[in-house]
Parts: sequence; structure tokens; C-alpha cells
Amino acid sequence: MPFSQAEIQELPFVISAARFATYLQAMGNDHERALALYEWNLDVSSAMIVPLQVCEVAIRNGVAEAIERVHGANWPWNNGFIRSLPRPKGQFRYNAARDLQACATALPTTGKIIAELKFAFWEHIFTAGQDGRIWNPHFHACFPGAPHGQIAQCRATAYADLRAIRHLRNRIAHHEPIFTRNLADDYQRIHDMIAWRSQVAAAWMDGKQTVLTLLAAKP
Repeated sequence: MPFSQAEIQELPFVISAARFATYLQAMGNDHERALALYEWNLDVSSAMIVPLQVCEVAIRNGVAEAIERVHGANWPWNNGFIRSLPRPKGQFRYNAARDLQACATALPTTGKIIAELKFAFWEHIFTAGQDGRIWNPHFHACFPGAPHGQIAQCRATAYADLRAIRHLRNRIAHHEPIFTRNLADDYQRIHDMIAWRSQVAAAWMDGKQTVLTLLAAKP
């Protein structure tokens, strides 16, 4: 739908010159085409929320199941598990142990803690330090759709893919452009992570999503 003159004049001001410049540059300084791209970026960002939400819920529940198999239902308060978490150096780097302890102090049940922990927490459980206790014995039970190859390789793939998915999620959450990304690859990565937990859930998500239709209509 064409933009009105008022929209062409006002929307770049509301968006901000600095933010709109990214879209102008991509569209050869054509204001109307830049607005169309901005609008498409809004639509595809919104559409991505559906697969991202299904992915996060599927992954965190799969990881929580694996942790519980080793450390019991009260694993957020299990000192052995807490000590096993990576503790990176640097004040501003994500600290999984600190995140878990903060949630466990403030929240009364494991279920509430699972819902509150950051996406990065679940990503950081897919590290080599958890292979011996958690992943080697329980990976395929908790992620039955994963390739039946080397568990360490699957776990490393999950870590890398979840890291990329989290970066996409954060860009969307901060209203950043995602039109320069290979969103088809992003979608496939999300789909595959859901399928590792449940092929049925991945197929259901495929039927709910509108991302692929939007990708075909990119300005």
C-alpha cells in the first residue's frame, strides 16, 4: 500500500534519522521504499516471535528435564549443580550461576525459576562441562529428535545454534533491523532446535508461523 505524503514526512522523524538511515541506505535513498522495508522489518520481527517462543519453551523444558534427572526436582538449590556452572571472568559477561542463584533466592518453586531464567542460561548448559553428568547419559532421552551421532557434537551444535537464536531474539527485542540477516537460515535453525525436542511440535509450529510467507514478500 502506498504511503501518504504525511507518512513519508512524519514517519522518518518518529523512527529517528539515525535509525531510518539504515533503511535509506539499503533502498538507494528512496524514502518510500525505505519505509516499505521498515514496515516489512516490523512484520517479520513480529512473525518471528511465534517460532522463537516455541523454541525457548521447548529447549528450556528439555534442559530442565535433563538437569532434574541428575540433580533432582529441587536442582535450582543444589550446590553441586550450581558449582558445575561456568563462571566467566569479567563483570559484564553472563554468569549462569549468578542468574540461577538470584532466581532461586527470589522465587519459591522450580517451575517459576524455569520461566524466569534468561535464555542464555539454557544455552550455557550446552557446554562441555556438563557432558559427563548430564548430556552423555541423558541427551537423547530429553532431545529424542536430535541426530544420533556423537553426543558432544550434538551438544556443541545446540550451543552454537542457541547462541545465534538468542542474538536474533535480542535484536528483535531491541527493535533493531534484521532484514540483512539470512532469516531463512534463522528460521531453519529454530525449527531444528524445536524438532530435537519434538518433531510433532516442530510440525505444529510450521503450521502456525507466517515467517516464510513474509520472506517471499521482502521489498
